[in-house]
Amino acid sequence: MPPGEVLVGTCGFSAKGGRKKYFQEFPVVEVQDTFYRIVREKTLKKWREEAPPHFEYTVKAFQGITHPASSPTWRRSNIKLTSTNRSNYGFFKPTSEVMDSWNYTVRAAELLGSRFIVIQTPASFKPTEENIENMKRFFRRIDRGGFVIGWEPRGEWYNQPSLIADIARELRLVHIVDPLKRRELVETNVRYYRLHGLGRSDVNYRYRYSDADLEKLAGYVLGLDAERVYVMFNNVYMYSDAKRFIEALSKKAV
Repeated sequence: MPPGEVLVGTCGFSAKGGRKKYFQEFPVVEVQDTFYRIVREKTLKKWREEAPPHFEYTVKAFQGITHPASSPTWRRSNIKLTSTNRSNYGFFKPTSEVMDSWNYTVRAAELLGSRFIVIQTPASFKPTEENIENMKRFFRRIDRGGFVIGWEPRGEWYNQPSLIADIARELRLVHIVDPLKRRELVETNVRYYRLHGLGRSDVNYRYRYSDADLEKLAGYVLGLDAERVYVMFNNVYMYSDAKRFIEALSKKAV
């Protein structure tokens, strides 16, 4: 049975004509700003008001939840780090800073009318006993706000696929992957794919997906039994690759 709905977009507004042009081309965007910094509420409200009624925003959770302050991604943050708070961010630590980061993420998702929140853990977040316990404690404690939450692990986690599957099932998380590299380890009614380019590493942003890649991906997506499937491109050529993938889906569906 083919999926009920396939939403194709990019990670960030990739169209040269800005948001207005993007809204004309795609039904969904993954908001990246919410990962790097605290976005003002009036800005989020403006983005929602600018978009067509049925346009969907997915939200990448603020890095304060997952990434320690030593991560280079924090260079783009507008959070003031001090000697007191800098060690309290990231890795799902049981701290007020991590919980504040989640509350901000939920508020952003609410203002944007989102249904899906992306949580990406860095390669430095290894599958240690402490990290696993902190992660479980975090997801048991938070108010999910009715959102579907996806988890994109990186690094050593893929040496223990059964552990990923067990945690995703236990914590009710969508396992986010690039299906041209690996398949999701838990089948859910909602699927979420992030495409960072093919190669040996988890990311190869300068990769341009070939027609054969996109045809293969279209065949896989159309063969899924799911209510909703997100396919989000996150490479240098994300705009053109996403457009070409929409064409590949149309041809395969005929």
